Amino acid sequence: MKPSVLRFLAVLPLLLLAACGDDGAGGKRRIAVIPKGTTHEFWKSIHAGANKAGAELGVEIIWKGPQKEDDRDDQIKVVEDFISRGVDGIVVAPLDDKALAPPLSDAVREGIPVVICDSGVEWDGHVSFVATDNYRGGVLAAERLGTLLGGNGKVVMLRYQEGSASTMAREAGFLATVTGKFPGIDVVSSNQYGGATTESSYKRGEALLTAFPGVEGIFCPNESTTFGMLRALQDAGRAGKVRFVGFDSSEKLMQALGSGELDGLVLQNPFLMGELSVRVLVDHLEGRSVERRIDTGARVATRENMDEPDVKALLAPDLSAWLK
Repeated sequence: MKPSVLRFLAVLPLLLLAACGDDGAGGKRRIAVIPKGTTHEFWKSIHAGANKAGAELGVEIIWKGPQKEDDRDDQIKVVEDFISRGVDGIVVAPLDDKALAPPLSDAVREGIPVVICDSGVEWDGHVSFVATDNYRGGVLAAERLGTLLGGNGKVVMLRYQEGSASTMAREAGFLATVTGKFPGIDVVSSNQYGGATTESSYKRGEALLTAFPGVEGIFCPNESTTFGMLRALQDAGRAGKVRFVGFDSSEKLMQALGSGELDGLVLQNPFLMGELSVRVLVDHLEGRSVERRIDTGARVATRENMDEPDVKALLAPDLSAWLK
């Protein structure tokens, strides 16, 4: 047999092995992680948690999402792009509980398993749903605000945006608990939406404070509505005078909690959410059974407990090791 033929036969197994691998870095599995948006601190924690899992499991994390949390079309395009790239799996936080179902179904048909993170979708093709019990988060907010008000007073709830399953569940939990547990509380407005940005929430907050000058308590269901309303209260000279419970954390919200301008923040664990979503997906890819629903927990931070180590870790997580 000719030497050239022998050399070809010697390298043939390596060629076949390369052909069977994916085109990720070093032949690693590639996991796409798609947030609702990329600007809020919450998503940075999700990203860091996903990166931690990726590093420890030896998989490549590809992070991409729409800049604004109301850009449904852009998030759909991101999903479709990852399908065409043939990633090994997708972790996604759907910004719309209906619009994302068709492209996610397409992913599964192409053999790409999907883990839903943070916010639900009306679709049952996912491997697992990793998120806060958001209804319970709304209950915790109502209990905190109702207790602060002594069970009486006029309350406003500024919603986030239509189609966001996570915040809709928080809003439902809040309203059900306020009306059921605190009959002396009058919810004077619960049908206004702050929208996807701090600025739009600020403008809506201003309008609500003008329309209801006697309001004594406020609830907001996410980071952008909470910060927008905080700014509106500050500009109106009413921060710290109106009892105020919000959701999620950022440096400015933490400062407001410490100064008494916020009376409570319902905290999730987005770092754990991102980490577990990737771990569950890799377990599935490797043939291990996984739980269909994983609750990553929630608790209320107050001025009194914010310096406790476990609360502080949720308020101001150190992400530097996982976000370069």
